[in-house]
Amino acid sequence: MSDSSATSPELPRRKHPAHGVFTYPHRPTIVYLTVCTHHRRPWLATDENHDLIRSVWQAATGWLVGRYVLMPDHMHLFAAPGTMDIEFDSWVTFWKSQFRKRHSDKSIRWQTDHWDTRLRHDERYEEKWEYVVSNPVRAGLAARPEDWPFQGELFELRWE
Repeated sequence: MSDSSATSPELPRRKHPAHGVFTYPHRPTIVYLTVCTHHRRPWLATDENHDLIRSVWQAATGWLVGRYVLMPDHMHLFAAPGTMDIEFDSWVTFWKSQFRKRHSDKSIRWQTDHWDTRLRHDERYEEKWEYVVSNPVRAGLAARPEDWPFQGELFELRWE
């Protein structure tokens, strides 16, 4: 029996997720995004933060936030291109900075990076949403998805 790792070169490892959301004319674009708090500190799921992040997203209309769930140390959201021509990564950086500037506690911080993926035509927004909205139940924070107060929808995103 041979050890394949001894003869095969080790593949390079990514230090950060690949980014870059490509939009195509005449095709819908919905992006699934995960953003974590710095060092996964559990400060996010509060009424104050929920209200503030909604306000920031409503003003940052380069991309439109659809459904979202805030967890104590991370969030998931779905977004689609909005009213301005701005790259997705720049939009994420912008709203994270706006949130931090407007927050009363200057010690809160976001993780520098984020994870995103463009939904493909064969992936269904509803299926992804069912997984995301169940996060608080899986984490033992709520008995049912609808009991978790830190979720919502700002804009209806259509997969058409």
